[in-house]
Amino acid sequence: MKRQTVCIQGLGFVGAAMAVAVANAKDSKDEYYFDVTGIDLANKAGIEKVRMLNKGTFPFETTDKALQTAVKNTLKSKNFKAGVDPEAFSKADVVLIDINLDVYYDKQQEPYLNLDAFKRALKTIGQHIKPDALVIVETTVPPGTCEKVVKPALESELKKRKLPANKLKIAHSYERVMPGDEYYNSIINYWRVYSGIDEVSSKACRDFLSKIVNVKDYPLVKLGSTNASETAKVLENSYRATNIAFMEEWGRFAEDIGINLFEVVNAVRKRPTHSNIRQPGFGVGGYCLTKDPYFAKLATKELFGLNNHDFEFSSKAVKLNNKMPLVSLNKLKKALGGISGKKILLLGVSYKQDVGDTRYSPSEIFAKEALKQGARLTCYDPLVNVWPEANVKLLNKLPLNLNFNAIVLTVAHSEFLSARFAKKLSMSKAVIFDTNNVLREEQIKILKNNKLMFIGRGDL
Repeated sequence: MKRQTVCIQGLGFVGAAMAVAVANAKDSKDEYYFDVTGIDLANKAGIEKVRMLNKGTFPFETTDKALQTAVKNTLKSKNFKAGVDPEAFSKADVVLIDINLDVYYDKQQEPYLNLDAFKRALKTIGQHIKPDALVIVETTVPPGTCEKVVKPALESELKKRKLPANKLKIAHSYERVMPGDEYYNSIINYWRVYSGIDEVSSKACRDFLSKIVNVKDYPLVKLGSTNASETAKVLENSYRATNIAFMEEWGRFAEDIGINLFEVVNAVRKRPTHSNIRQPGFGVGGYCLTKDPYFAKLATKELFGLNNHDFEFSSKAVKLNNKMPLVSLNKLKKALGGISGKKILLLGVSYKQDVGDTRYSPSEIFAKEALKQGARLTCYDPLVNVWPEANVKLLNKLPLNLNFNAIVLTVAHSEFLSARFAKKLSMSKAVIFDTNNVLREEQIKILKNNKLMFIGRGDL
């Protein structure tokens, strides 16, 4: 049977992994379902991602061995290629949209939508696709985007080409990609939500996803409209962001009254209804939780023309979470009697353990403010070589001499969790500040003679 041709627009953290997953999908006879092309912009970053994928290397640092194996496998299967030529969309039976859709901020730091780049991407697709193609939006978008932005934009381009627009299929199925050891697994072995702009689109989306996702163990969930599917993703991330923000004040309370809030949280989690309660930490990072809670509020005004939904909890959660790294900085400043001229070693600049993604990392907020206040900052992360957002040079290995005023642990990377690492820290006279529950209890015992500080703990 002839393979379907699939194009993935955008080879970022989600698109690159999705392209590999689609290329590795097989039927019961061990035959590949699809011929896959990944498309990115013809700029320096896009060309580099294309180059790496075409040689069988994932273009971002990852600890996921399954993903690394799957990328290498595409060289053997010969059903995947990456490129920058949008003409590839003309051959696609299915197009997946995996591009960024950012929130922007005005001078008062209030969020607003700018869909210009997203619309340009849609225009590129519309200028090339077949009139009966299936377009699936995986990008997290404000509710109403497929109905009020994607559909009109694609139909307009088809009409300009004097092609029928009534056969075009459009669906939304948001990604739940989890970078880390389960990166690849979170695509093929995880629940997916979907919906189409009509029943034909929904069915086509379901049939496509069923070839990639392990639907036997992780059944697909169909919602009543693309508006509902878009809302589901925004609600998911807003809930998590709000849960994290809620725990911030409890962390300060625990520090002041001398208890270990992580111990308390673990006790609360024993109750099944409270198993997902979050914990205090250094801050919230990554591409999703730092912006998605604004999407419903922005969609209300800018896509639906309504002015009666402020989403106060979601909005305040983002602002509270953005302040969390500064709580750590102020606590350190108090302990050191100021930070101007003080030598600080920041251990961890990515937003999550064992992930090399620095987008919206809380370490960026901490680093920029520390430098602004005159600190002499040194940074190291075992999974990051370049930190473009902060424009700070990184060490390529942990320094032999730990002659610092303070060592700040922000991310629980595997390299930081060993007894050997703790013994190295114990030789320093620096204040050791665990901002994110990085140190294990056995490491804390090794460091008992050092000056320790914690976020969320007042028992030590």
